[in-house]
Amino acid sequence: MKKNSIFIVWRNCERILRFGHRRNPIYAAGRIAAKGRKENMAKLTFVGGIHPYDGKDLSKDKPIRDVLPGNILAYPLSQHIGAPAKAIAAKGDRVLAGQKIAESGGFVSAPVHASVSGVVKAIEPRRAAAGDMVMSIIVENDGQYEETEFHPLGASLDKMSREEIVGAIREAGIVGMGGAGFPTHVKLSPKEPDKIEYVIANCAECEPYLTSDYRRMLEEPEKLIGGLKIVLKLFPNAQGVLAVEDNKPDCIALLRRLTEEEKKISVKALKTKYPQGGERQLIYAVTNRRINSTMLPADVGCVVNNVDTLTAIHRAVTEGRPLTERIVTVTGNAVVNPANFRVRIGTSYSEILEAAGGFKGTPEKIICGGPMMGFALFGLDVPSTKTATALLALSRDEVSAMEPGPCINCGRCAEVCPGRILPSRLAYYAEHFDEDAFVKNYGMECCECGCCSFVCPAKRPLTQQIKSMRRIQLAKRKK
Repeated sequence: MKKNSIFIVWRNCERILRFGHRRNPIYAAGRIAAKGRKENMAKLTFVGGIHPYDGKDLSKDKPIRDVLPGNILAYPLSQHIGAPAKAIAAKGDRVLAGQKIAESGGFVSAPVHASVSGVVKAIEPRRAAAGDMVMSIIVENDGQYEETEFHPLGASLDKMSREEIVGAIREAGIVGMGGAGFPTHVKLSPKEPDKIEYVIANCAECEPYLTSDYRRMLEEPEKLIGGLKIVLKLFPNAQGVLAVEDNKPDCIALLRRLTEEEKKISVKALKTKYPQGGERQLIYAVTNRRINSTMLPADVGCVVNNVDTLTAIHRAVTEGRPLTERIVTVTGNAVVNPANFRVRIGTSYSEILEAAGGFKGTPEKIICGGPMMGFALFGLDVPSTKTATALLALSRDEVSAMEPGPCINCGRCAEVCPGRILPSRLAYYAEHFDEDAFVKNYGMECCECGCCSFVCPAKRPLTQQIKSMRRIQLAKRKK
């Protein structure tokens, strides 16, 4: 190696050491090398990430089954990011399946619709999955499932106007169903729609154990593609991309066959790695464009929608049906019969679990969502919502089984971090409430994926500490 080359490498290492790895120059040099690996883009992926046990074999071969709810359903008025919905149904009203029972509370909000027919018994605070009390509409199911009249747009896609499509999506109450819950009509209304170059269907489903999107792609691919074509209608200069991890070769083959005549739609196989389905990582893998915490996907010419979201868009526009159901995976080694269910929103988690045969024994951990980005449930008598993706029950709680130890400065957390930040240092700042240092060292760039906590040999709760400080900073920004 030439002297100049050695000097450049040393200067690069020195720069990163100043940023927080003074004790580990070997790691610093490795990070510089990793950032330059050309094969990352060749395999459509990103730098960093992990390969946890995916647990998908438990439920991926289980076709979607319908679950009928019990006698009482609760509809929280806040199932999305933004202002809560406002109840328009009153106690004593009889409502029909598909009927709007709460209207949007503002532009960044979404209406709520009944998923069954029955009588409104109360409008009161009810416990939600996250543990907080949320004002909810309580409906007693009459078991008839009588539907309201639906009003599709009635025109071919070529004749639909942008206003009609966005209006139908807004009235259907569609939100991001990958877990974020951002109102979809807002996402599809960027300031400069002509500058959108990519509409990406997030078909990665990188979260371990979850297989609901996989089953939706296999069983209802036409609705997914139909929803993508509707969104492409809103952005005339955009190309559609169905982005699927390469551990789903059957989905990739099926979608390619169904889109081979579609000039504006392509299927991209992504490297299987967590968190490949994260919005920032997905955009980078597909387009080689980067966004940070101060940006939106539209700022780099992209719009990203989840599989279930696109399917709901198709139903809203072509059938006039609002969002009243979604696919939920019930899985884990503590579940008798892991499966995928079509669940009416408002159904209790306890009833969904019952459809899967219940627990084999007493699980040590019950999670709403996946093991990486989900959260622990304290009980199952809470309603499913638009953002419910999975119910995971594990016979052993690996996280609580080990006592956290001191940081050993190994650098593994930084090596796997997809945001290329320093989780151990940020967790230290968060633990000591050093807000200025946390922000200065890019703490707001954390995507809360959990990779750092997963690989930490000391089992430190890095993600949880960073997440708590990020919540404090976000609340201050809102004020």
